[in-house]
Amino acid sequence: MSELSPKLGQNGTIKNIDSSSTVAETEDIDFSKLSERPRPLTMERQRSYDERSFLSELSVGMSPRLSIRNIDSYSRNIDHLDTVFSPCRRSGFNTPRSAMDFEPHPMFAEAWEGLRRSLVFFRGKPVGTIAALDNSDEELNYDQVVFVRDFVPSALAFLMNGEPEIVRNFLVKTLRLQSWEKKVDRFQLGEGVMPASFKVLHDPVRNSDTLIADFGESAIGRVAPVDSGFWWIILLRAYTKSTGDSTLAELPECQKGMRLILTLCLSEGFDTFPTLLCADGCCMIDRRMGVYGYPIEIQALFFMALRCALLLLKQDDQGKEFIERIVKRLHALSYHMRSYFWLDMKQLNDIYRYKTEEYSHTAVNKFNVIPDSIPEWIFDFMPTYGGYFIGNVSPARMDFRWFCLGNCVAILSSLATPEQSTAIMDLIESRWEELVGDMPLKVCYPAIEGHEWRIVTGCDPKNTRWSYHNGGSWPVLLWLLTAACIKTGRPQIARRAIELAESRLVKDSWPEYYDGKLGRFIGKQARKFQTWSVAGYLVAKMMLEDPSHLGMISLEEDKQMKPLIKRSASWTF
Repeated sequence: MSELSPKLGQNGTIKNIDSSSTVAETEDIDFSKLSERPRPLTMERQRSYDERSFLSELSVGMSPRLSIRNIDSYSRNIDHLDTVFSPCRRSGFNTPRSAMDFEPHPMFAEAWEGLRRSLVFFRGKPVGTIAALDNSDEELNYDQVVFVRDFVPSALAFLMNGEPEIVRNFLVKTLRLQSWEKKVDRFQLGEGVMPASFKVLHDPVRNSDTLIADFGESAIGRVAPVDSGFWWIILLRAYTKSTGDSTLAELPECQKGMRLILTLCLSEGFDTFPTLLCADGCCMIDRRMGVYGYPIEIQALFFMALRCALLLLKQDDQGKEFIERIVKRLHALSYHMRSYFWLDMKQLNDIYRYKTEEYSHTAVNKFNVIPDSIPEWIFDFMPTYGGYFIGNVSPARMDFRWFCLGNCVAILSSLATPEQSTAIMDLIESRWEELVGDMPLKVCYPAIEGHEWRIVTGCDPKNTRWSYHNGGSWPVLLWLLTAACIKTGRPQIARRAIELAESRLVKDSWPEYYDGKLGRFIGKQARKFQTWSVAGYLVAKMMLEDPSHLGMISLEEDKQMKPLIKRSASWTF
């Protein structure tokens, strides 16, 4: 949580300002290309869902109208990037666009109202959404404008509703913040690090706005946000895909921003694995939860960001160099993940019979995993048909926990083969009570408790069993589940989960997370009116209503990346 001294009241005034933490945003950057007419993309939305499940779907026009905004004399300044031309299908300000001919659920309109109330403005332009509208405790950092990962579902909702301006403004502001010096104590972070979050402070005396960014120096545990850069690239691709406008992505500044992110994660070192080595607390699981090493969430986001970057990087000298490095890394990463992170009944049985202390390249148990370290719960949890990517793999360690975000992103990015994607959905259906329960969706399963909880979490009072990141249920994950369901042709699973959410979210005031083995209780420290809980529901609902939206966040299988596993082993057991 933030320890920045400035406090922003509900009226936008500053209670106190620490000038050393502020970002003045006064430097000029060359954005002369903004005056060029955008080059529309040729877009075909791929429908990966079951057509028969959506017989009532109406066609959606795919030729967005171009609207031109006036570009003033300050167009070279990054603060005025929002004047770029943008193809835009705007609906009424308070009326969500719908492609279907039926009355939406009553809470749909209320969710849109809540999302719009969460908008935050910088110099008169919307730049993001506040993390939560619950102002019961101003000491918490939920008054930040946006955590980069938190804004993604909000951004997707606005894109689906034909309102890309706020998304463009957000992408530009975070790109601007990336260029600022980043220090924690006396140590300078990598040049490409994206902020975990930022806030807007308004000075009523000077009538000016100031940005304050957090690169991890104010975070709990002082952990740098490894996932922020990945989400930024993924969102840039979603914006480009949704609008058909490649102008923003092709700007030299955006190209440089992507290359800086890629430089950080593609750097060579002592590691013998293509996966990305990360500390605890570097992603959505932003506390000590034993995800150090090679967490599935980071690897799946890494894979997806690399694939998105391939589509966005220009084929110039610098771009070609990175494209070559990305292609090599993708092949190695997909092989590694599909080989060693995948678990189904056959693979579990093989691990159960592993021999240890094997030497040389002929070893079968390449990570020297001791079979006795396999937890007892996994034998009952693993169904005959189904499988998933486990939480972590490193020397002598396999974290068998299920992590929702990593597995859903694996499906959307096609890190999972089509057969593995089907097996993941089979697992969710067969273990519905454990993974969904009364409120979608478990962030991980199972919870750790007792002595293991004390050691792994450091006795974290917020991450007690079945709470928060330790087996808590997070409504925001609904959009990821829905997208995965549509891609795999299983929309009925998403419908069932959405109905569960609709039965409680409004009544419970849109909490951040739920506690309990079945998710029956509002989280003991959960904030109310959590923006990404609202946005997650909206995106899930809109995507199920018009599945062509899936194209902005889903990547089809790369046929050149030959899968190691042609079929899920669970189908041959």
